[in-house]
Amino acid sequence: VQLQASGGGLVQAGGSLRLSCAASGNIFSISAMGWYRQAPGKERELVATITGGGVTNYADSVKGRFAISIDNAKKKVYLQMNSLIPEDTAVYYCNAEKYELGLHYWGQGTLVTVSS
Repeated sequence: VQLQASGGGLVQAGGSLRLSCAASGNIFSISAMGWYRQAPGKERELVATITGGGVTNYADSVKGRFAISIDNAKKKVYLQMNSLIPEDTAVYYCNAEKYELGLHYWGQGTLVTVSS
């Protein structure tokens, strides 16, 4: 499985960005997709995930500001980020999971920078 993320960039605090990620290759049996992020000097953390059935999970820090969605047929996942704050600055990584096989796949990361 290959994951191609796009949509990062520089935005002022209070602004919005939309990240996209497309899966290709052996996308059969992908169970869920999502986004993680890693800020400088910090560990990678979960941002949001969504299953093929539409069940979502969000980090507390982004609830009410971010929304994840999926085009299950195309295995594309989106992250709409609103009301961005400087603390959201990080490299955002797309993730896909195959539950039955216990496999995780990672994209190359896209940088989001929020200026104050």
